[in-house]
Amino acid sequence: MNDTMEILTINNLSIDYGGQKSVVKNVNMSVNPQEIIGIVGESGSGKSTLIRAVLGLLPIGGRVSDGEIIFKGRNLLDYSKQEWRELRGNRIAMIFQNSGAALNPTRKIGSQFIESIQCHFESSKAEAYAKAIDMLGKMRLPDAAGIMNSYTFQLSGGMKQRVAIAMAMTMEPELLLADEPTSALDVTIQAQVVRQMMDLRKQFKTSIIIVTHNMGVASYMSDKIGVMRQGEFVEWGTRTQVINHPQHEYTLKLLSAIPELGGRRLV
Repeated sequence: MNDTMEILTINNLSIDYGGQKSVVKNVNMSVNPQEIIGIVGESGSGKSTLIRAVLGLLPIGGRVSDGEIIFKGRNLLDYSKQEWRELRGNRIAMIFQNSGAALNPTRKIGSQFIESIQCHFESSKAEAYAKAIDMLGKMRLPDAAGIMNSYTFQLSGGMKQRVAIAMAMTMEPELLLADEPTSALDVTIQAQVVRQMMDLRKQFKTSIIIVTHNMGVASYMSDKIGVMRQGEFVEWGTRTQVINHPQHEYTLKLLSAIPELGGRRLV
């Protein structure tokens, strides 16, 4: 695809904290419409820092020291505070590793979900409620009405994570950033969340960048995979290229760490 088709382009991006040595170094990548990109690497490799920079959510002390982040033809680093407010949640949404922790434990899910919808759309409380119920259903959560009437402590970790994904996807973002969205879940729920994210890509034509340390998850759902080590991409290519024809020894090590079942590797 040519550049005009790309929804996101990152050019020579470097990020540091407090002026120290860069934690992300000269990263280049692009995302096409409806494409799923998997970014794989060990803890501390810079993968979460990279996607947080896309949404302007670097922690205190973090800054982009070089490069540009182009979203739909415009450099996000030139956005004003008001433009960032309009962008976040609406056009670009993010799911964190433990999104359930971001939910308010003193308020019912329905109250929070409805408020979130009304902050982004002009809709009545009844309309927002119906939209929330519909999205919870699309996430295959049982008894959506019961969930809306629940507090977070009444839900399992997997249910809270799917509620968070539902809240993000209700805004129908053009780009969804997912930071280790399955790592805190058991294997069965991981598989459900991954499949549901792929279904949502089809339904809403959303592009997705998923950060994970799990090469199995990346290989299952991604169109392209970037392998990150010490702030740099050591491997970038289509899923087939990276999984079947890895070029870097670090990628080979990640692949060799994937468990086998019955003599077959699970990718």
